[in-house]
Amino acid sequence: MSYIIGEDRNQTILFPQSLEEYIAKDNPVRIIEEYLKQLDLKALHFKHATEQKIGRPPYHPLLLLKLYLYGYLNHLRSSRRLETEAGRNVELMWLMGKLKPDFKTIADFRKDNKQALVKVFRDFTQLANSWQLFGKELLAIDGSKFRACNSKRNNYSPKKLTRHINYINEKIDNYLQELDETDQAEAGEHRPDAQEIEARIRQLKERKVKYQGYQDKLEKSNQKELSTTDCDARLMANNNNSVEVSYNIQTTVDAKHKLIADFKVTNKPNDLGQLAPMAMRARKILHNKNFTVLADKGYYHHRNLAYCSSKGITTYVTKQSYANSTGEREFYPNKFSYDQKQNCYYCPTGQRLSYYRDRKKNGKLLGQDYRNPQTCRDCPVHNRCTRNGKGRTIFRAIHQDFLDEIDRQTQENLKTYKLRQMIVEHPFGTIKRSWGASYFLTRGKTSVSAEMALSFLAYNLKRVINILGVKEMIRRLQENREAVPV
Repeated sequence: MSYIIGEDRNQTILFPQSLEEYIAKDNPVRIIEEYLKQLDLKALHFKHATEQKIGRPPYHPLLLLKLYLYGYLNHLRSSRRLETEAGRNVELMWLMGKLKPDFKTIADFRKDNKQALVKVFRDFTQLANSWQLFGKELLAIDGSKFRACNSKRNNYSPKKLTRHINYINEKIDNYLQELDETDQAEAGEHRPDAQEIEARIRQLKERKVKYQGYQDKLEKSNQKELSTTDCDARLMANNNNSVEVSYNIQTTVDAKHKLIADFKVTNKPNDLGQLAPMAMRARKILHNKNFTVLADKGYYHHRNLAYCSSKGITTYVTKQSYANSTGEREFYPNKFSYDQKQNCYYCPTGQRLSYYRDRKKNGKLLGQDYRNPQTCRDCPVHNRCTRNGKGRTIFRAIHQDFLDEIDRQTQENLKTYKLRQMIVEHPFGTIKRSWGASYFLTRGKTSVSAEMALSFLAYNLKRVINILGVKEMIRRLQENREAVPV
């Protein structure tokens, strides 16, 4: 049986005479070239966008922007790996005119143009919107945790610092006790001498001073934790039940083609309070006043829901369920049904809980309490429902009528709501799992936003390429360039 055989390495062959012949007409790298050269780098405030008349000439920012966008499209984020690829990758040689910036120049470009990179993402979003690629009728909002460039070891809370300082004090006391001992060590057993012990005590005291400095910084800033490597990152629980120092990335994704319309980097460990801000940002970006938003129970907050409703934005959000004192799911508060006409609740066993009193705080009405102590005392499932000997009390907030309407609206459109995961999880799954970009290389909220903008720009660009095709996209970009007045 014969095999396919390659050419002899020593045989003289003729390569194409130009790099242009290596790049096919439908190669996606041509889209990068066509799109980026249409950008007004001065208007986007890129550093060195204006030619320098003195000093050593820098690389053109457009060149480095091409390098980064190509890298993120091909899962290359490290400046050192981009430097290597620029010297051996034929597509990059074509794209960059065979220039090979060093890794420090590449890294500095991302550091010096943080806000400009975010503006490029916004520019491509507007371009896709002008091509009618956003449906602008159904949007999904969700957050995902991306690991920060800060280990858990370098993240401190007041409790953790107190524990470390107490441990150091204990170790210092033990070493001081060893200095006072005059007994000889047993044969063959090594015991540190006085100089070694004093050196260890000095090291511990220096570490103690450092921890006390962290404590002072936390007290002055009124923060609950301190990250020493990336000061903006916070300790967060991920979906896989692990705890990492991370950022919470909020995204708004359009249902039509699963394109990312907007994103926001936060260091809050939960999504509470983010629904209305993200919805209003999407409204401004997509120039659409009325649309429907899908979000999970982490966004279930009456003020945000009420604000969206007042602005004409329809929200489908599942409500949160809270446990009772016994932990029995059959007797969670959401299992108690409210009768609006009778102004009472009915428990899972069918017993009636009547209005008991208003609940107030600092003179402000919070809601009403409902209870039926006589019936609860003799109830056969009393111990499963509550640990309170006087019986179960159900609290109804003053805004519960509005929340009940949101719940009813969500249940009536449950088929639409179930589309949420396949809409908003698609970008996260692609970027974190397929591309391996589940962690950040940079530090600080602004730098992380620039890094995230590159990832989302690459995602949107690849989606549009898959939707339109390379040739059609190049045609539209050329039409767009020709339509712009010189």
